[in-house]
Amino acid sequence: MRAPAHDLLFTPLQIGPKTAKNRFYQVPHCNGGGYRDPSAVVEMRRTKAEGGWGVIFTEQTEIHPTSEITPFIEQHLWDDRDIPALARMAEAMKSHGALAGIQLAYSGINGPNLYSREVPLAVTGGPILTFTSDPVQARTMDLDDIRNLRRWFRNAFRRSQRAGFDLVCLYGAHGFGILQHFLSRATNHRTDAYGGSLENRARFLREVVEDFREETRGEMALTLRLSLHEAGALGFSNAELRDFIAMHADLPDLWDLAQGTWEDCSGTSRFTPEAAQEDLVRGIKALTSKPVVGVGRFTSPDEMVRQIRSGVLDFIGAARPSIADPFLPVKVQEGRYEDIRECIGCNICVSGDMTQGISRCTQNTAFMEEWRKGWHPERARIKGAAEHVLVVGAGPAGLEAALQAAKRGYRVTLAEAGATLGGRVSRERALPGLSAWGRVADYRIGQLQPMAHVQIYRDSALTAEDLLTLDAQHIAIATGARWRPDAVARLHLAPIPTDPAMPVYTPDDLMAGSGPSGQRVALYDDDHFYMGSVLAELLVARGCSVDFITPAAKVAEWAENTLEQARIMRRLLEIGVTIHMSKAPEAVGAREITLGCCWTGQTSTLPAEALVYVTARRPTDALYHAAAALDWQGAGIRSLQRIGDCAAPGPIAWATYAGRAWAEGLDAPDTGLPGDVLPFRREIAALLDAPRLTP
Repeated sequence: MRAPAHDLLFTPLQIGPKTAKNRFYQVPHCNGGGYRDPSAVVEMRRTKAEGGWGVIFTEQTEIHPTSEITPFIEQHLWDDRDIPALARMAEAMKSHGALAGIQLAYSGINGPNLYSREVPLAVTGGPILTFTSDPVQARTMDLDDIRNLRRWFRNAFRRSQRAGFDLVCLYGAHGFGILQHFLSRATNHRTDAYGGSLENRARFLREVVEDFREETRGEMALTLRLSLHEAGALGFSNAELRDFIAMHADLPDLWDLAQGTWEDCSGTSRFTPEAAQEDLVRGIKALTSKPVVGVGRFTSPDEMVRQIRSGVLDFIGAARPSIADPFLPVKVQEGRYEDIRECIGCNICVSGDMTQGISRCTQNTAFMEEWRKGWHPERARIKGAAEHVLVVGAGPAGLEAALQAAKRGYRVTLAEAGATLGGRVSRERALPGLSAWGRVADYRIGQLQPMAHVQIYRDSALTAEDLLTLDAQHIAIATGARWRPDAVARLHLAPIPTDPAMPVYTPDDLMAGSGPSGQRVALYDDDHFYMGSVLAELLVARGCSVDFITPAAKVAEWAENTLEQARIMRRLLEIGVTIHMSKAPEAVGAREITLGCCWTGQTSTLPAEALVYVTARRPTDALYHAAAALDWQGAGIRSLQRIGDCAAPGPIAWATYAGRAWAEGLDAPDTGLPGDVLPFRREIAALLDAPRLTP
């Protein structure tokens, strides 16, 4: 049964002319699909509708080709040909009673127009402000440009209404939207009627809202997404935001409040706790009669209720929690709290957008595969002809493989060589800032334990011969990987000269509790994600003086894709870690390391009492190879596969995905041509007739 305190989350609330059925509000979020994978995005949003969200929004939707943010793949609403795909999305969102919202964006100083090749237009011209430092500048809009932009917004409003959306969100947050560029003195240096005072800087926004009311005849609701606090002396501060809301209390139908930058708004759990934006939001509701929504990676229903009862928010906004569990509202409504897949705040979902790939989720392996592969986050396909499957190794891949196979109806045996379930997650969750990652194991263990057709064995190291005696028709080997104790990774493809007198450690050693304390330690990171910096923190906590060495020009450079690179750099400098960028060890002596400059080849000597390598990982696949060498087919085994890190080491999300893919593929028809057919659906652009050129 649902806790009575949580009834509040299921009370309807008015947003202008529309009524939301509950307080669960999926704020706009990107997904790596955009205009390229429209059906995949549609089905992802449809799944959230089924999961009970009261309001569901699209990602940012670019309204005009003079402002597009290639290489990032977002939605387009450039002309009427974009309406059918968006109409299908609106229909999917409303399929279970949710309100369908579209977020409209004109990126201004953030839009390099690398695809359209149009001249970028900005409130005040200057270099394009993007993640990729494009060598492009925007032109300052004149009054004709502003009138055109108002018309382009009107066109977008009309098309949004034709597509069937209930709400429009005007995007002016995270530094990405031109509405924020008008409001902020950092990006608005105008001296005309659109610059200077706050009233003047708000003029364009007021005009666009008036245009919206007129164009949609009051039939649609308008939400306004603004930054809570833009840092810097000229930034649109929290104090100025409050002044703006007090001046325009009833301007939108709902105030949607987010942090000043995407990095701050979507901070990883390593740096940002749940409800981190509360201090910036508290008191704003008193300035307006309109409802307020905010975000904070909310996963606890108790915290959600507290936010509403204390008058901080009216709606509980969520992007990442709605990805990790699209059925979060239904599970709270039904009191199935133990079934909630809580977001771990790893931002692997964000990396899908940043890398222009499809997004994925560590917790929800079905995310963005609902249409492409037919996966569902809750419902499982009926099992095939086999009865019993064996999974060896209870790390992220093994736990997910066992859970998904069990949900399909197979009898599952899960064998773990150690005493603790969770594999790498059970070790990494104890590192500084990564405790939330333990939810990967906790959720899956909690789901598996009550299942009568699942047997879990700890302290059960199996031999290859054992595998043939357990009467399983399908076997997955998910025995993980170990970090290499040498420099081999991306830069060095072979070991370097090393004096055996130098103590050398790996992340596995440090996670096991061994390794240096109170010494000068050199840490070489050729992994470029989170592990190197996390271990540097651990070593500093042990009293070590740490020299962080990386061949890259940035510390943890891949973490830019999870929006935490800058925070990692700041943290390391704050705790006194010495950074050596564009350097790599060329030789290791007994008490020093010879470093080479990656650009010039010049060498220098760095004293060290110990060395930690964060480089590549080796799959722990001896059991797989030993079993593969036996006559496993003669023993009645239909498939023997290695999955997860045992097959190819990667982030935790790659491991859980591998476990799901293995379970989904059980007893699939054998085409006889493995790899010749795409394992997912895709859409291909339609060809238009070529224009005839006049001589």
